[in-house]
Amino acid sequence: MSAFASKNGVLHAESVSLPDIAARFGTPCWVYSRRSLETALDEFQQELLGIDSLVCYAVKANSNLAVLDVLARRGAGFDIVSAGELQRVLAAGADPRQIVFSGVGKTVAEMELALTIGILCFNVESAGELERLNTVAGSLGRTAPISLRVNPDVDARTHPYVSTGLKENKFGVAYEEALTLYRQAAGLANLEVSGIDCHIGSQLLDPAPFSEALDKVLVLVDQLAADGIVLHHIDLGGGLGIRYRDEEAPTVKAYLLPMLAKLRQRQLRVLLEPGRRLVGNAGLLLTRVEYLKPGEVKNFAIVDAAMNDLARPALYGSWHDIVPVVPRQGAALPWDVVGPVCESGDFLGRGRELVLAAGDLLAIMSAGAYSMAMSSNYNSRPRAAEVMVDGTRAHLVRRRETVEELYALEQRLPADAG
Repeated sequence: MSAFASKNGVLHAESVSLPDIAARFGTPCWVYSRRSLETALDEFQQELLGIDSLVCYAVKANSNLAVLDVLARRGAGFDIVSAGELQRVLAAGADPRQIVFSGVGKTVAEMELALTIGILCFNVESAGELERLNTVAGSLGRTAPISLRVNPDVDARTHPYVSTGLKENKFGVAYEEALTLYRQAAGLANLEVSGIDCHIGSQLLDPAPFSEALDKVLVLVDQLAADGIVLHHIDLGGGLGIRYRDEEAPTVKAYLLPMLAKLRQRQLRVLLEPGRRLVGNAGLLLTRVEYLKPGEVKNFAIVDAAMNDLARPALYGSWHDIVPVVPRQGAALPWDVVGPVCESGDFLGRGRELVLAAGDLLAIMSAGAYSMAMSSNYNSRPRAAEVMVDGTRAHLVRRRETVEELYALEQRLPADAG
């Protein structure tokens, strides 16, 4: 059951009405459901009962501390890609031994921080990173646990911008080079070969590519074992998609069962890195119609949210359902729902059949993932507030920025600069 539903003709988040949230916190405003977050994580954990496993939430999808806190309390680990994300999950109460560090560009400082706190594993993505990590670990007198992120050259059948498992993608080490790099890693004094990692893309709706990638990875696991390199875990990555419009997203059970069947006789801990699947449908963007601008060719509904808040439609051509919070009676018209940013690409939805009036509240659905996390201050627009609903209570979990905060780190030239 969705955490966002109409009650007495008014859209609610759990048991709190969206007009009440707008009145209390203003618009635009991100609204998240705690119940939805917990239910999504539970779905993974239930399917993994009795299996040595860890669900590591992909922090890049939504890094709000309250979101991280909810997931940490339910036993989630975390997949991070920067020192900033590492510090965020620690601030949210994460156990360092449940953190995996992915990403193609780890710096010396990031490696030092992760080694000092003792994370679970580094997902190494290049030969250069392998050498650097060995050097950094040695300088600290530590041993770095590593897995290689292997690029299996499998077509994830998703948007090219979020496909990560093909040869032309920047991620991971080439499948054909992985065996050589594992042998190299096993010979480096300051590294401990711990596992193997594979992540082929995001918003995946067909379980077949996952299974194909796993088959290739398991061939490599067996080759390594023959060489005396025994792995302790296999990280199957994330990428399981959600329903935005009319997609048929597989259940977690349908996604996991074929892969778990292949791993049943193997003594490997299973790690997963879901992001969008945990948070995507747990959030929405609440916005208000400022002006209606009907025209001969297009009808524009100008709202107070914009592409700086939600970049996905402009960036990927992504669809988000746009729902009136309090529906009106009357004849619907096709509206382009657009923001006030000075770009023609500033749209949140095109050609939406809606009955609208200025001042109406709209909910932009399925906006919990890659939304606030990708927002910006373009046009000097403060980023919106974030609210977490927990049953009958709405908590402000990130206040709205002020304009003054946007230039607080800047300064004018000295008076004598001419």
